[in-house]
Amino acid sequence: MEVKVLPSLLSADFLNLRDDIVRMESAQVDMFHLDVMDGQFVPNISYGLPLIEAIRRGTDAPLDVHLMTEDPEQFIETLGEIGVDMVSFHIEATAHAHRLVKYIKAQGMRAGIALNPQTPIIQVTHLLGDVDYVLIMTVNPGFGGQSFIDAGIDKIKELSAIRSEKNLDFEIEVDGGINDETAKHCIDAGATLLVSGSYLFKARDAKEMVQLLRGQHEG
Repeated sequence: MEVKVLPSLLSADFLNLRDDIVRMESAQVDMFHLDVMDGQFVPNISYGLPLIEAIRRGTDAPLDVHLMTEDPEQFIETLGEIGVDMVSFHIEATAHAHRLVKYIKAQGMRAGIALNPQTPIIQVTHLLGDVDYVLIMTVNPGFGGQSFIDAGIDKIKELSAIRSEKNLDFEIEVDGGINDETAKHCIDAGATLLVSGSYLFKARDAKEMVQLLRGQHEG
């Protein structure tokens, strides 16, 4: 599968958000990653549906929404109406994960399941035939700029082995501490969707960084 780079807008300059979106589009990113936090499931609050709707109007790039919230079901219909392309929710946040996956797909979006660093893969193996992607958190969710948790590599490898063994086609997304070094480890382990925040937004040449992230599987 082709490696895709997703800048996390949590690391953008919110006073100049449109400029940052245009800058990332010029860097030829594949889509944008949006973290929705409710101050309950995670200790931070990020942004809500009105801002996502504004971002949708401001870019033609696909939008990947990561719900770090309790009761993720409440947002799905509106996200579909806004025109979001991908939605992931946390297995730890709902008692009805399979039903929610079906609900997301019914709204015309790709469905993903996310796991906190301490949550083992076995918690989502029953969903792997139904989801479009699995999001492995390689930092504790809630804040940007954290260091990569190495144990996430083993989880990516485990997922990749299951995918091959059962001939499934879900993608593996990784979020947290992604730079050119950690990206290589993730890609080698089987990841294809790389979420990167401060590494991209603080770069003098974001396009070069995007190419670096994509190229980590070569040679």
